[in-house]
Amino acid sequence: MSTTTPPMATRPLNDAQRPGPLRALLQMRALSKLLLLVIAAAVLAPLLQAKYGAAWPSSLTVDVSGPLGKTSDWIIDNRDSHWLFVYFLGHLSNAVVISVRAVYLLLLALGWTGVTAGVTLLAWRVAGLRIAVTALISFLVSGLLGMWVPTMQTFALMVVAVAVSVVVGALLGLAAGLSERLFRILRPVLDTMQVLPAFAYLLPVVLVFGIGVPAALLATVIYAAPPMARLTALGLRGADAGVLEAVSSLGATGRQRLLTARLPLARKELLLGVNQTIMMALGMVVIASMIGAAGLGDRVYQALASVDVGAALSAAIPIVLLAIVMDRTTAAAGERLGADTAAAGPKWLSGWMAWAGVAVVTAAFAVVGRLSGSLIWPDAWAVDLARPVNDFKEWMVDHLYSGVPVVGGTADWAAHFTDWVLNPLRDGLTALPWYAALLIVAALAWVIGTWRTALTAVLAMAAIGVLGVWKPSMNTLSQVLAALAVTLVLGFGIGVLAAGSKRLEAILRPVLDVMQTMPQFVYLIPVVALFAVGRAPAAAAAVVYALPAVIRITTQGLRQVDPAAMESAQSLGATRWQMLRQVQLPLARPALLLAVNQGVVMVLAVVIIGGLVGGGALGYDVVTGLATGDLGLGLVAGVAIVCLGLMLDRVTQPTERRTTGKGA
Repeated sequence: MSTTTPPMATRPLNDAQRPGPLRALLQMRALSKLLLLVIAAAVLAPLLQAKYGAAWPSSLTVDVSGPLGKTSDWIIDNRDSHWLFVYFLGHLSNAVVISVRAVYLLLLALGWTGVTAGVTLLAWRVAGLRIAVTALISFLVSGLLGMWVPTMQTFALMVVAVAVSVVVGALLGLAAGLSERLFRILRPVLDTMQVLPAFAYLLPVVLVFGIGVPAALLATVIYAAPPMARLTALGLRGADAGVLEAVSSLGATGRQRLLTARLPLARKELLLGVNQTIMMALGMVVIASMIGAAGLGDRVYQALASVDVGAALSAAIPIVLLAIVMDRTTAAAGERLGADTAAAGPKWLSGWMAWAGVAVVTAAFAVVGRLSGSLIWPDAWAVDLARPVNDFKEWMVDHLYSGVPVVGGTADWAAHFTDWVLNPLRDGLTALPWYAALLIVAALAWVIGTWRTALTAVLAMAAIGVLGVWKPSMNTLSQVLAALAVTLVLGFGIGVLAAGSKRLEAILRPVLDVMQTMPQFVYLIPVVALFAVGRAPAAAAAVVYALPAVIRITTQGLRQVDPAAMESAQSLGATRWQMLRQVQLPLARPALLLAVNQGVVMVLAVVIIGGLVGGGALGYDVVTGLATGDLGLGLVAGVAIVCLGLMLDRVTQPTERRTTGKGA
């Protein structure tokens, strides 16, 4: 009997549909893991319910407020007398103040003309004419908005913070890159520091150094140094083994191999580390305004506290412009690394003459500004942006918040999202028995990873209950899950469209570039203007902040699918939808999981900051602990945030052993 094969458009792809032996084995292992957990749940759940109940048992809770309160009191009482503060931390604090003040006074001495000329020429020298024009426009706009002095305050703090972060991170990365043992020790520490939201760094440094610039700068260094350390270690450990063997065969010592081979081969990773450190430092410097760091962040924070959207936007625009200039300059310098130096600027601006020319022209503009009697931006040239922005915001309140035909208003959307998504999710997680939550976490982490991954996730989740913050943590988790779901739906959808359309990707690229350079704090401004305050605005800010990373990783993952697999599917008559569903998405699975993981980390970071705009839960506890100096409240909430982030990281990122079929 003869049979006809149905066309490809009406049947699935056999190769994509039929799993290979390894994939089938992994699926069987996943089922066996789930079956084992189901059996454990059937045995343990009734026993735990009978003995402890559904709510986290008070007998398993440890009250750390007493010891933390005593620690706080001891630090406050001995801050001016103990040798640790007098002879070490006190000198460190003074060095920070002197350094930041010296840079700030130098910027003031150069005047707005000298600073603008110097930054523009520096960008021209290392990044090219386009970036130089961007730098020029950015600093002129900062002056036009009346934010010149706050911009210089933030710039001075940034210069010192980035310099210290790069040095500390490079030294740690150097040690980790040269020592396998130290690398293994530092790796979990750096992992934890990357998961830890920025807010959690503030309270401990405030307790030790008090409110002011030292606490802000040191919190920034702690937050911004890990990327430099990781990328430095990565660059050194990934150096070409053949080059290193060739250098060793010539009789080079360990120091010579480091200076002549390893460091030059790791130049791009080092510069990428500087770029990432700059961006993280700027984001943290803005957040550190809550603990006494003057500058643009303080203006944003004060404006948000009074719901003055216009004033907040006037300070936020220079922050974004400063971030764009720093990001573009370091990124362009990395791309030009190894190319002809003259290509980075005009032909006469090369070699040592370049830096001499930059110094001379900067000094000349500084002298011109001083002679004109205007060291700071003239007030007469400033533009009041706050008033029209606030007027527009009031118009939005009157016309767009509610009562819009068919679609409703932004306040209605926020209320519906809160009533239909956030509240049911929060109530469901809060009512979920604690042992059921631990079992669910164990199942997710074990299926996607190893038993060590599951144990880490379960212990992190259990630590939240032990600290006595189970309910607020579930509230925060509900906001994270809701915002993550919206982020992934939008991010995957837009990423798929961008992967299939080069025109759409080209349109999105500058938008995503700007969105990725904006500090976390800035995202609170538009959501407050649109949705007022509450949990829904905090979730909306988290979505907007995490969306660019998810879109980019998804697009890149789909674009990097093996062209041979795509051509094979197309030759069999597969439709575009079939190729996406049965070829691209399965092959891009690692990139999609990475997008989920990055979305989790970024959403959690902004949901916590959302405590400033009514997000409540752990974010509110951290903010309240900072405002009142309550170490017990703030630090416990910060540790709970770390545990929540660690748990979410483990259940969304597969381990290497899982993907190779080992360690089950």
